[in-house]
Amino acid sequence: MKIFTTIKEVREAICQRKSEGMSIGFVPTMGFLHEGHLSLVRESVRRADSTVVSIFVNPTQFGPQEDFKEYPRDLEHDSGLLQKEGVDVVFVPDQEEMYPENFSTYVEVHGLQDKLCGRSRPGHFRGVCTVVLKLFQIVGPDIAFFGQKDAQQAFIIQRMVRDLNMNVGIEIFPIIREEGGLVLSSRNSYLDNEEKKAAGCLFRSLKLADQMIKGREKDPRRIIQAMKQIVHSEPLARIDYVEIVDLENLDPLDKIEGDALVALAVFIGKIRLIDNLIVSLKE
Repeated sequence: MKIFTTIKEVREAICQRKSEGMSIGFVPTMGFLHEGHLSLVRESVRRADSTVVSIFVNPTQFGPQEDFKEYPRDLEHDSGLLQKEGVDVVFVPDQEEMYPENFSTYVEVHGLQDKLCGRSRPGHFRGVCTVVLKLFQIVGPDIAFFGQKDAQQAFIIQRMVRDLNMNVGIEIFPIIREEGGLVLSSRNSYLDNEEKKAAGCLFRSLKLADQMIKGREKDPRRIIQAMKQIVHSEPLARIDYVEIVDLENLDPLDKIEGDALVALAVFIGKIRLIDNLIVSLKE
């Protein structure tokens, strides 16, 4: 496994692999890897001839009051995990490498970026799209792998790739959870035992939504109200949003008639957590 810190180095390494006829799988991450990331890495190793993983805590997707400086980092631990999984190339640029002086070009996906998480994190998805597009340009993958945990992000990246006619396949894989249902996330390291227990309210509310929809409940307002009751019953929890939206445009649904995304963001203490579920109600 090779670790590179510059764009020039990683491009040369990937160019060599492509010249040998290898397909390139890519998993972009912000590091502090867990089983959710590794499930994507394993899929890339299985599907592609050569796997590239990036580790870059992207400053442009953090707001001024968010945790960029405190975001957990452990490159030595991450490198060990990736080597065991059979990764070929790890790209670990610094901020100056990705955003040189006078950088002034950003990418936005209008119509999707200001909904759900985008309302409380203005500019977040602009930063995500910009860094993902840059990484795609640097790595030139045939397939890139993302997790459903960040469902809105995955949908926005799919739209960006489609709209810009980019020659990369986007694969989205299921959420990986802890035993109690909590979504695996690097930010879980911020939670103490009491907060982690409290965070179970997100998954419990989603399970209730799933049960109601399977029971033929079609009114999103009733489902959302029931979900909110579960979250409100947890003293440490504070709701950012609970929504049931269309998978295409992320607009709130008046009635569930087919596939839908049930999504919520909840503060547990000071830590903002997200979770979601794709549901289907068809006649």
